[in-house]
Amino acid sequence: MTRNWFSVLIKIVMSLGIVISIGACSQSSDFGTVDSLPAGAFSSEESQDIDFVMQHDPNQIKTTKGAAELDLETPLRCRVNWNKQELITAIPYDPTSFNLIQNGRNDPLPRYEVTGLSFKSKPAQEALLMLVKEADIHLIAKDAPYARISGENLHGEFSDVVKMITDAGEVFYSYDDERKLMRISRRASFTLYVPKSRPILMGLLDVIRGSGITDIVTDWGDYSITFTTDYETKNKIMDLVNYFKDNPILVAYDVSVFRIYPNTPEKYVDWQAALDAFDFSTLNTSQAGVIGRILSTTNDLNLATLRGFLGAQATIIPVSEGRFVVPNLWMARFDAGKCGFRKAPEEDLSVLAKASLEKNNRIFSDIALDTTQGEIAKFKVRSKIGENLMIIGLPNEIFGVDSPTSETIVFMVPKIIRTAKTKVPTINQL
Repeated sequence: MTRNWFSVLIKIVMSLGIVISIGACSQSSDFGTVDSLPAGAFSSEESQDIDFVMQHDPNQIKTTKGAAELDLETPLRCRVNWNKQELITAIPYDPTSFNLIQNGRNDPLPRYEVTGLSFKSKPAQEALLMLVKEADIHLIAKDAPYARISGENLHGEFSDVVKMITDAGEVFYSYDDERKLMRISRRASFTLYVPKSRPILMGLLDVIRGSGITDIVTDWGDYSITFTTDYETKNKIMDLVNYFKDNPILVAYDVSVFRIYPNTPEKYVDWQAALDAFDFSTLNTSQAGVIGRILSTTNDLNLATLRGFLGAQATIIPVSEGRFVVPNLWMARFDAGKCGFRKAPEEDLSVLAKASLEKNNRIFSDIALDTTQGEIAKFKVRSKIGENLMIIGLPNEIFGVDSPTSETIVFMVPKIIRTAKTKVPTINQL
């Protein structure tokens, strides 16, 4: 390879924004400049980091239907015993079982003392380059530029100073000691190991999904969750892990979603008739949203009696049913499509809830209904343990169903799960 050809290659790679620079070209103690990439430092292995995706016509090549519908969570997530509702349960767990690790090769950094490193308003990759080039470490920044940061007279162990800079720039790093190569990026892959408790694992899954992370692989054998995330969300997950150090309370919701078509197509379901069909104060509260209305009811109006009431006026079509778990004061989500009929109009409907347990076993629920097209409705409701929640009046036209008088119902039963720290965790409780 000639030197001119290599120069062209470097310009191409730099235009893709993959390589910021690789240090140690110069032994000067002046850290104010960014060195150029030395010849021979960029190997063919680094060039493989650029992903080339072959585009397929979705009408020609698809995953088979049976494989596409496989979901390991179904036995736990999508089976609800409506005849046996335990409103308060307790689970033991071992808090020392939590462990969040960054995936990939990440060798220990060289050990030496850093003294007097200063920089002002530099992109994080340039500040880090000033530090690592003295250690003869090459630096690759996949998605630079990063935020500008400043530091004054930084000193301490090399690894500690690296962490200061990457934390300030909100980037992750990995290090390959054999090749003296450090990579930094806004996103990284992590695996979170949790206590062997299915309710806790489901709660963490639901919170992670509630934060917008959908690229998740769950290992139900070793109770771990693998996901790719950015710096901010990773810190939120660590806050959640720390929350479990103090015997947290979880709120579980059993959910049933179904669609109703009035027997007389031009008429709506008469919800006012429920006041005559059930005893007074069975329906405790009623709040209207921008779309829909949320009710809190005693258990006299449960899923079975509700279906009996509606069955006299309408045809009931099941859509989805399952459960999700919300750590107290956190937001979690239930995706109807995971536990519903494939190709249902409500397949992309999600129920998001933030739960807060108050005095006398009262639950304050902040509930939102969401789809890929945006938020449908939002409600704040305060209920007692033993009461049920019911969202009515969601026009099916929202989901593309051409039936103006039909609607979708979301029925929810909140329950409390108390936790207790122990060295002998109980598994298979959910």
